Amino acid sequence: MNIPLRRVSVTCAVLLFALLAHLTHLQAFGRRDLVADHRNERALLARYAHPRGDILTYDGRVLATSAETGTGPYRHRRVYTGGRTYAPVTGHFSLRRATGVERAAQAVLSGTDPKIRMRALVGDGPPAGADVRLTIRHRVQWAAYQGLARAGRPGAAVAIDPATGAILALASYPSYDPAGYTAQDAAAVEAADRALRGDPARPLLNRALHGTYPPGPAFEVVTTAAALASGEYTIASPISAGAGQVAPPPSRPDGSPAGPGERPCGNGRPTLAHAFRLSCGAAFAALGAQLGQDLLRDQAEAFGFNATDLAVPLRVAASTFPAGLDRTGTALSAAGLHDRATPLMIAMLSAAVANGGVAMRPYLVQEVRLPDGSIIDRAGPAPYRTAVPPALAGQLTVLMATATRPGLALEGVEVAAKSSPTVVTAFAPATAPEVAVGVVLEQGPARAAPIARAILQAALS
Repeated sequence: MNIPLRRVSVTCAVLLFALLAHLTHLQAFGRRDLVADHRNERALLARYAHPRGDILTYDGRVLATSAETGTGPYRHRRVYTGGRTYAPVTGHFSLRRATGVERAAQAVLSGTDPKIRMRALVGDGPPAGADVRLTIRHRVQWAAYQGLARAGRPGAAVAIDPATGAILALASYPSYDPAGYTAQDAAAVEAADRALRGDPARPLLNRALHGTYPPGPAFEVVTTAAALASGEYTIASPISAGAGQVAPPPSRPDGSPAGPGERPCGNGRPTLAHAFRLSCGAAFAALGAQLGQDLLRDQAEAFGFNATDLAVPLRVAASTFPAGLDRTGTALSAAGLHDRATPLMIAMLSAAVANGGVAMRPYLVQEVRLPDGSIIDRAGPAPYRTAVPPALAGQLTVLMATATRPGLALEGVEVAAKSSPTVVTAFAPATAPEVAVGVVLEQGPARAAPIARAILQAALS
């Protein structure tokens, strides 16, 4: 009898140790997955047991806060006072998922950040969510979103402080109301999500950060920088834009196609400065073909193209300069027709020029503050790329100031810009920059210039 009992005892001991090992593994390594599992009702109850921190603009306007429900299994629900204007920034926090700043700052908003938990332990109190203060200025954000809404076309607008990289506005249109995700019934949340995801206008797409578009004449800033940096060209150098060149169709100064017999590029050999002022696509295509794809790509990457490391802290899609181009592809890219750029990158082109050639790392969160008023995290300016030397940035500033169209002009303020009907990159004042903007519209006939002008005016007022 001893031998069978011994075998049973050994088997039971092995099973017990296996069970303990499995429990230890779950607690040590699987806890995060279990807590994040949307089927875990206990985790959901815990997420809504305490109020999350508020999300505020730089000037103190509350965009997202928590309110007690008074009924149901969940004690709190999220309230979005910023609505559609701020949805691309705040995102939403629901029973199933979080997006935008709600996701990027999840740890501090929920109070699970180690620094917040440690303070709670020292203070002998429950962990409380911290408030997140953004860099967004309400006046500038309002001007950006309302301008896009009035245009009535899908698009996006971004405003940046060139000296710091702080994002002053980040708007996308069409947008959505995050309140649709605050219901405490899972079926209602899923129904709202399906409706938005099925909308052909794609209101859930943050076009400012995730949409990529041909930059058009805005990319001529990059091509001009490459030409001047090569040492082979000056602003007075003539550029061939005549017959036989590999080039896109010529265009008028406003970016629209030229009609029969029109010669927007002068006598076919405009100077670099003249071609820049007129947005002469044929001249820049020929210039790009002459410079070659490697030189253009190096300059584009100096501005931030092809970078995959950009987050604000929301993830940003890469702006791209294509690889493996032939002569025709290089020409099209030099004229901004073969590249892809986010509206954020289009704003960063101007911001780099405005800041003496240095692109600052863009950021959206200014500080994180606990309920007792103490600050546990604060953003600081940091260089991101050195796009061009200071002297070259000065030349580009002069060129952009002469290229500014009447629709972008501000009374008493010199604006430096490069624009087409659907794309604008600009900064102001030209001599002492305070704001840089990027505006993109996906479709005509609406124009981007009035939107950019309204943003500049709001930022400077």
